[in-house]
Amino acid sequence: MTTGAHTVTDAVTDAVTTTVIGGVDTHKHTHYAAAVDDQGRLLGHREFPATDRGYQALLSWMREQGRIEAIGVESTGSFGATLTRALSAAGERVVEVNRPNRLARRMDGKSDRLDAEQIARAVLGQTATAIPKTKSGVVEVIRTLRVTRTSAVKARTQTFNTLWGVMIGAPSPLRDELVVLTKRTLVNRCLRLRPETVELIALTGAPERLLLTAVKTALRELARRWKILDEEIKSLNRQIDTLVRATAPELVELHGVGVEIAGQFLVTAGDNADRIRSEAAFAKLCGVAPQPASSGRTTGRHRLSRSGDRAANSALYVITIVRMRRHQPTRDYVDRRTAEGLSKREIIRCLKRYIAREIYAKLPKG
Repeated sequence: MTTGAHTVTDAVTDAVTTTVIGGVDTHKHTHYAAAVDDQGRLLGHREFPATDRGYQALLSWMREQGRIEAIGVESTGSFGATLTRALSAAGERVVEVNRPNRLARRMDGKSDRLDAEQIARAVLGQTATAIPKTKSGVVEVIRTLRVTRTSAVKARTQTFNTLWGVMIGAPSPLRDELVVLTKRTLVNRCLRLRPETVELIALTGAPERLLLTAVKTALRELARRWKILDEEIKSLNRQIDTLVRATAPELVELHGVGVEIAGQFLVTAGDNADRIRSEAAFAKLCGVAPQPASSGRTTGRHRLSRSGDRAANSALYVITIVRMRRHQPTRDYVDRRTAEGLSKREIIRCLKRYIAREIYAKLPKG
């Protein structure tokens, strides 16, 4: 009996003192978790449903293994987003792991258990150190609205292109009337079309009237769709404008930075912008940090980074072009660097790096 009591006590003590590093391979319906200790020994692995109850069960299971130091989660921006929020809310340190160990996958194969274990080992070996976005504040609201607006803009463009194609192929009297109109006037004119009933004309056997009626019907329906999407986009623009100005007023005030570009930088940084520890890290995130390109007898060379958030990189380019045209200090800088022998491309690269530093200083921290 005494031996049994000591065994139970030792087991509880080991669980408390064991340092646990978790790894989670995320999917649509289930998440597969693995746990290793600080020596890299596998403690266990289990599959859990991707639901609130499943997240709590996953966390409880990991805590049973010992004291959790960190949990690596794959795809924190998609399948793992909700799990990341749940783990962060429970006070656990979450690390973003998106690139699997290719050598281990080539040697050991691929399965959910192996992927989860490799995620945990990436955190243990500190090859994965990124802090994920919390996706739980006003910036996540801005991101969601921006995504919705982008979809609506694409749909509106597609709708007008379809309307234009139908109008160009319309019978001559109708086409001649519409082809000279501007975009919005054309849509409003199509809204006022009053086609006859297709079914009734079909019974009369008049193909020309039937075609004209079908074209008018199509143009009117497409114009209605375009109008609905246009109103949706205007409503979303108003909401985004209000949120961005309230969240980052100093950022919007920078020369060349409007609401659209400021919103992009907010989304790039996330709600917890303090996870980006320096302006150099932010520059790398935006793809404007120069990368060493030395080899052999060539030293001191750098190349342009092709990584990072390309949307943020594009926003920096837009600011740079605007300032090169309308910002006198930037124009003076361009003249000075041109006199020093730098090309326009090199000057733009330098300016983007400088602007990234300026943007980082204006991002809301906490």
